[in-house]
Amino acid sequence: LAHHSHRTAFNNNISMAYECLGASGRRKKPGVNGRIYSELLRRICQDSEAPQEVTSPLLQRIQCRDHEAVPFDVFRYGVLTCFVLLEFVAKADTLYDVLDDGSGVADKRVCQAVLGTLEEALGASDFSVPIRYLEAGSKLGPDCLAVAMDRALLERKLSTSMKREEFLKKAAVLFIAKVKPVD
Repeated sequence: LAHHSHRTAFNNNISMAYECLGASGRRKKPGVNGRIYSELLRRICQDSEAPQEVTSPLLQRIQCRDHEAVPFDVFRYGVLTCFVLLEFVAKADTLYDVLDDGSGVADKRVCQAVLGTLEEALGASDFSVPIRYLEAGSKLGPDCLAVAMDRALLERKLSTSMKREEFLKKAAVLFIAKVKPVD
């Protein structure tokens, strides 16, 4: 499957998958039902390194009932959203590696500052306007993240640590909050 950033190839792959999955079995109508669609999304998420506690809330938000017919646009949206979440979680995991300096735990103040910056970037919600992508990207640049982390470390409060799982879960919650549920 082509990476989702290669739109044409990804869309071709999605179309082929939809046709192949819809042609199987003895159904009278072509297309994909909710059971097949939801199983595909579960398998996409299972085959990744993302923890189930991170992917489950997304699956609940975008799955369909078993008996429902799933239109192509919903199918494409669900598959694309899964792949984007998995990439997002992988980037958050890499970011945590920077925050914990190899110790396995990171300063909670710094993690909260990074999550706050991430939330602010995702808050530029109207991504139908291209300038919003630039605004979100600039908020996630090394300069903004470094300033947020420095501010957090300058606080004279005693801090606890945040584990990787907690950080990934909180980052995923920010992402999933932006996902439109499938109705």
